[in-house]
Amino acid sequence: MIEFLIALFASMGGIIVIALVIILLASLKVVNQFERGVKFTLGKYVGIMEPGLNIIVPVIQSWQKVDIRTKVIDVPKQDAMTKDNVSAIINAVIYFKVATAEKAIIEVLDFKYAVSQLAQTTMRDVVGEFTLDELLSSRELIASKIKEIIDKASDPWGIKVEAVELKEIILPDSLIRIISQEAEAEREKRGILIKAQGELESSKNLAIAAKKLSETKGGIHLRTLQTIANLGGEKSKTVIYAIPSELLKNFGESGLGKLIELFKK
Repeated sequence: MIEFLIALFASMGGIIVIALVIILLASLKVVNQFERGVKFTLGKYVGIMEPGLNIIVPVIQSWQKVDIRTKVIDVPKQDAMTKDNVSAIINAVIYFKVATAEKAIIEVLDFKYAVSQLAQTTMRDVVGEFTLDELLSSRELIASKIKEIIDKASDPWGIKVEAVELKEIILPDSLIRIISQEAEAEREKRGILIKAQGELESSKNLAIAAKKLSETKGGIHLRTLQTIANLGGEKSKTVIYAIPSELLKNFGESGLGKLIELFKK
């Protein structure tokens, strides 16, 4: 009988030792460097488990792991209406991270889904505050405003929004054709204005040159001879030139003969 009891206690001791070893191993938890552990004792939050080896009491304590790395959410395309009643499809990307692990677990059920839904509604609301031209030309300003609103709304959840990027803005085909025509008309308008400005500057320079030539003695005659000499090089052209009477008077008979010989060449 005594031997039976000794054997029974020995076997029970072995079972207890094995159970203690299993409990000890189960109580050891490893938290990675990019994670934080939210610890609860009997359902009550008691602290954060830092990276490394941590111990929890089985049954009494529990924990949830939270990844604190930057996450990316591709917000589904949203059909939004601009301030000037133009329909546009907007697609955006949000970069965010968990700043406070306990809030991300305690304050919201699924923070990823919550941020995604918040981003969708915010995008539609913000786009409605801008006209189409502002939407196309001020994408960074609109993205910054969306980021500010989402960051403020998600702060109670322990979320930090790092950036918002408007990835794509899709307009109706009919509107794209109208915008293309408007852009083409604007380019033509700029071309006409530039040409007119060039002609105005050219006329001013010609007026200045004419004034200088008229004020210089013999300047008109020298310019006329230079023009005639330039035209003489074009053998394929016949040029009829009316010589001013003032020029004939200044040339005299000998000079006129030389001028005629120049034309013959």
